[in-house]
Formats: sequence, structure tokens, C-alpha cells
Amino acid sequence: MTIKPLFDKVVIKQVDAEEKTSSGIVLPTAAQEKPQIAEVIAVGPGGLCDGIEVTMQVQLGDKVLYSKYSGSQFKLDGVEVTILRQGDILAIID
Repeated sequence: MTIKPLFDKVVIKQVDAEEKTSSGIVLPTAAQEKPQIAEVIAVGPGGLCDGIEVTMQVQLGDKVLYSKYSGSQFKLDGVEVTILRQGDILAIID
């Protein structure tokens, strides 16, 4: 199934959580912190949103840092994804 977000919406897929700490301690699944880094898998066209012209700054495949409690989560072909506004993305990671 393909997804095409509307207006200034972006669909992201979270990158996997770290299974070890920097000192090498293996973390159980329950203790792993949910990462706020994700990969962009779909981008809306931008345009006029709430009376403001929005130009999309993110592209397909970008790795981004996003706000912790933003967006709506759902499953797409068995993979959990989040759809959020471009304004909820804090930075593009190179």
C-alpha cells in the first residue's frame, strides 16, 4: 500500500532503538528509550495551509529529529509509522 500525505504532512518511520548503552550494557526491550530520530518515507506537496504558504523542507529518505509527543501513529503494511506536520520536525540529520 502506498501513502500520499496531504498539505504539510510528513510520514516517518522510526529508526531502531539502541540495544546497548555507550558503556556496553545491554538494555532489555522495556528499558529502551523510544528514539526521536526517524526516516521520512512520504512527503506532502505543501501549499496553502491555514492561510500560510508552506514550502516543504524535508525530502524522501531524510533522517529527522522530531518532537517527542507529536503526530499520530498507525500501521502501514505491518510497519508502525507516524504522520505529523512538517512544523513538528526539529532538524534534518546529515
